[in-house]
Amino acid sequence: MSLDTTGTAGRVDALLREGWPRFSDGERTRRREALVQAAAEQGCDLVIAYGADRAGSAVPWLCGWPVTREAALVVDLRSGDAVLFVDFHNHVPLATELAEDCEVRWTGPSTADTLVEELSRRGAAQRRVGIMGPVTFGLHGRLAAAAGEVVGMGAAYTRMRLVKSEEELDRLRVGAHLSDLAVLALRDGLRAGLVDHQLSDLVERAYVPLGGTTHIHYFGITSMADPDRGAPAQHTTGREVRDGDVVVTEISAAFQGYSGQVLRTMTTAAELTPMYRDLHDVAGAAFDAVCSVLRPGTTPAEIVAAAGVIEDAGYTIVDDLVHGFGGGYLPPVLGSRSRPAGPLPDLVLEEGMTLVVQPNVTTLDHRAGVQTGELMVVTASGAESLHGVPRGPWVGIGER
Repeated sequence: MSLDTTGTAGRVDALLREGWPRFSDGERTRRREALVQAAAEQGCDLVIAYGADRAGSAVPWLCGWPVTREAALVVDLRSGDAVLFVDFHNHVPLATELAEDCEVRWTGPSTADTLVEELSRRGAAQRRVGIMGPVTFGLHGRLAAAAGEVVGMGAAYTRMRLVKSEEELDRLRVGAHLSDLAVLALRDGLRAGLVDHQLSDLVERAYVPLGGTTHIHYFGITSMADPDRGAPAQHTTGREVRDGDVVVTEISAAFQGYSGQVLRTMTTAAELTPMYRDLHDVAGAAFDAVCSVLRPGTTPAEIVAAAGVIEDAGYTIVDDLVHGFGGGYLPPVLGSRSRPAGPLPDLVLEEGMTLVVQPNVTTLDHRAGVQTGELMVVTASGAESLHGVPRGPWVGIGER
């Protein structure tokens, strides 16, 4: 298995060799300044970033601690200090080692009680408190009762994540590299008789030994002669790969929370059937058309219009056509002309935004479909892929 990472191999290799690389002082300062500005726009000088059950990316973005069971970062912009509360007790030592620019404490038996006590100590009853992250209904009620006023800062946090710094792009390149290794491992190991659980094992073995973690790996397995699935499935169910099947996949391996995303269509058969060949040709044309308009100043309407080749060919989509990525499932989230994803967002592309372009072209009944795509970065001169594997389709592949 080989991979060409010309132009990025040195930085990718350096980050992988560091074990747990730290962001620079300048990058951490940039993030804190962005938080100060966003809080000021909301009239806040006290902010809580919350996460639970490995969700809530604001906590690691602001202090470097990947959320495990529960974590709450209290940032007091008046005094300039920050405290990270971590649950469970045995997670505190590693959090103390990894978290930066904050004091680390155990949450105690009740995160809500501890946060209310901390807010009281900081005079929150006379202050406006900003909250970001997946705060539960019960916790929100407790915080609201302890503060003069609480305001949601989720939208502001999303805006902070849209444009990536160079250090973030380097980590996304590592995530893309690991994702590429994973999809190549699937390509090389695919064979009839494997079940989808085993496909998960194939892809994870490619990046786990290098320090990568799983964001997602989805597989859509179906017969090309009698298809019944137009898009990858989100869970493995023991479905078996059979001769003549097509496998449509979406794979994201992550490094320090920064994921690549690569989508490919493959089969062990010597060729695609005429219908699948046409589907993939249209998907490839849609990918090229969308990427051709990705530049600073482009609007969501222009992106959707570029993908009109899909409907012109008599097809539609199931999955989103384009979505922002890197720090969450970010705007713009766009469908196509025949399958919109809701009202078009009021934004224009900026240099440094990262988006997944992923035309999942399907028949109108959604029983047959393909997928091709990957993570792109918007540059001053257009779109640049962060991945290094051919787009395919990949036919006649796997173990022999």
